[in-house]
Amino acid sequence: MKAEQLLKQAQQACKQRGARLTSAREQVFLLMAESEQAIGAYDLLEKLQAIDPGAKPATVYRALDFLSKQGFVHKIESINAFVLCHHFSDCAHPVQLLICDHCGHVEEIQSGNLDLAMRAMADASGFTISHQIVEAHGTCHNCQ
Repeated sequence: MKAEQLLKQAQQACKQRGARLTSAREQVFLLMAESEQAIGAYDLLEKLQAIDPGAKPATVYRALDFLSKQGFVHKIESINAFVLCHHFSDCAHPVQLLICDHCGHVEEIQSGNLDLAMRAMADASGFTISHQIVEAHGTCHNCQ
C-alpha cells in the first residue's frame, strides 16, 4: 500500500479515536511509510530536516511517541529503531517481528498460537501481560 493511502487510514483512525494527527506527526508517519526497513529516530530527523530545516530531535521523539501510542509504529528495542505497523484497527495487538540481520528488512507476523502460549505461561507464573513484543533476528529469504 502506498504511503499516502496509509496516511489516509491513519487520519481516519485518529479522527475516530479523537486523537490529533498534527502536520509534524503526519510528516514522520509518511517518512516511516516510505521507508523499506526499520529506521532510527536520528535517521528520521535527518529526513525530516530535508523537508523542515527547523525540525529538532524532540519533534521526532514526540511524533514517534504519539504514533506508537496510536499503534501506527512499533519500536524495535534490540536495534533501537521503529517500523510502521499495518494493523491500525487494533493498536493493542501482540507484536511479533522477524528482523533480518543482513539487509535490515523487518516483517511483522501475527501468530495466535505464540500469543496464547505466552499468555498461558504468564498465567501459570501468576503474571499478567500488559503488552507483548517478540523480536526474532535471523536471515530473510532474500538474503539466504
